Amino acid sequence: MLAILALLPILTALVLMVGFRVPATRAMPLAWLVAVGCAFSGWDLDLGYIAAMSIHGAITGVGVLVIIFGALIILATLQHSGGMETIQYGMQKISPDARVQAIIIGCMFAAFIEGAAGFGTPAALAAPLLLSLGFPPLAAAIFCLVLNSFPVSFGAVGTPIIMGFDYVKPLVQQAIDSNAAGVTFTSVQDFQLIVGQWVMILHALMVFILPLFMLGFITRFFGQNKSWKDGLAAWKFSLFASTSYFVPSFLFAWFVGPEFPALIGGLAGLGIVVIGAGKGLFLPEKVWTFGDSAQWDPEWTGSITGGSTKFKSHMSQFRAWLPYVLIGIILVATRIPQLGLKSLLAGVVIRFPDILGYENVDNALQPLYLPGTIPFMLVALITIFLHNMDGKEALTAWKQALGNLKNPAIALISATAMVSIFRLSELNPEGLPSMPMALADFVSGVAGGAWPMFAGFVGGLGSFITGSNTISDLLFGEFQWGVAESAGLSRQIMVAVQAAGGAFGNMVCINNVVAVCAVVGLVGKEGMILKKTVIPFILYGVVVGSVTFLLLALNPNLF
Repeated sequence: MLAILALLPILTALVLMVGFRVPATRAMPLAWLVAVGCAFSGWDLDLGYIAAMSIHGAITGVGVLVIIFGALIILATLQHSGGMETIQYGMQKISPDARVQAIIIGCMFAAFIEGAAGFGTPAALAAPLLLSLGFPPLAAAIFCLVLNSFPVSFGAVGTPIIMGFDYVKPLVQQAIDSNAAGVTFTSVQDFQLIVGQWVMILHALMVFILPLFMLGFITRFFGQNKSWKDGLAAWKFSLFASTSYFVPSFLFAWFVGPEFPALIGGLAGLGIVVIGAGKGLFLPEKVWTFGDSAQWDPEWTGSITGGSTKFKSHMSQFRAWLPYVLIGIILVATRIPQLGLKSLLAGVVIRFPDILGYENVDNALQPLYLPGTIPFMLVALITIFLHNMDGKEALTAWKQALGNLKNPAIALISATAMVSIFRLSELNPEGLPSMPMALADFVSGVAGGAWPMFAGFVGGLGSFITGSNTISDLLFGEFQWGVAESAGLSRQIMVAVQAAGGAFGNMVCINNVVAVCAVVGLVGKEGMILKKTVIPFILYGVVVGSVTFLLLALNPNLF
């Protein structure tokens, strides 16, 4: 019964957005109301406490909105400075083929940004770039959401594994101290390294399958010929890009740790692929584009257009790309603890303790550590001088970005308020499991011996609900360990499955969908995106589940 109640808010959002195409600005407030009703009736939480949890979520939503605004202001500033058109001109010089551009920006560039920042930043930056290159907004959003998956387990310098399994650390230490059978790790850090290795193996097939699948997916649903073959014709370039990412990513995961696989894989892969494309390596024989935008289905477009497809250069490519280079440098510099800037920026905290007087309902914002502030807004201001913009142009860009923030704010605040009710429902007077845990308990009970096939989907469910691989791991890490222990399965593999599931759950996560819709002007079309991204989500889950079965069969006695 608890599982059914916990499922109702999610079903409300899905049915309204996907089934009836109700925009998230109306669907998410209704889903939040359903969550309020379920928390009140099923978990016996008083309305004051539910209000406190909702405010807790709204504060989190403000942080996400800062990231969205930062991405919007970067895009608007480059559009008004001429930098974006220069980038478009340069990309077309590398290759006018939309499939090649999608791989370079939606896969390689986004993987690097994920490794540095995470938390929805990659799609928010990459999708507008594809939009500006002549992609239909809907195609740009879907491609970037889906491809922001396999790097996510190692996003934000390894945060999902390093911080996401905080509640698993005592269990790991207990296993070490008791010298449990099969334990080969000697510290929590050792365990994190091993989990990162298994995560890399779980993602390995999809690193090669997913980009190629999405090229075919995009040409099938958005191409003039409506053909999978048009996308699959770029298979050589797709596999070249996947290899360029996978090799350095795998090596760092195996020998260094979970901090750098996505960061180094994305950076190295981006460099190799851009140089290779410039030299004509593995490029498709025929150039493929989305064709004349006048012939597009109106549902593919929104309030932001990509402009003309005939571009000219307003400055050097170096100056045009310099804002993104600065973003990358600043993200790395502020995310690696050893450099000292991370603690400095993260140390500036706005705290909200005991919201509405309720203990343990605390939240905080780190305004300088949010990527929307530093580096996005900071670099947008620097770009005014780098690109010799006048005050009027800069002011127009900031007003444009602010104007595009209103509708996403409504949807996002409602979504994060609902998420907080889900997460904090564990603090109930009856000692009941939280809403997500009730769902997971029910699914594991129904699955029985087939649990390894579904374990990744639980991680995906966590990301869908919370908007974060890290929080999904915090929610379900202990649960996956416990199920593995009771079922006699490898705990390290099942914890890794959780991390992998939380990563591919990013493609259907409501927070990310709302955010990317905001930056490409598709507010109100969130349901259309979810209807499309659920297909690769299921594919990814089935592949990860199958690989998990194989790994468990090959390692039956592994701790």
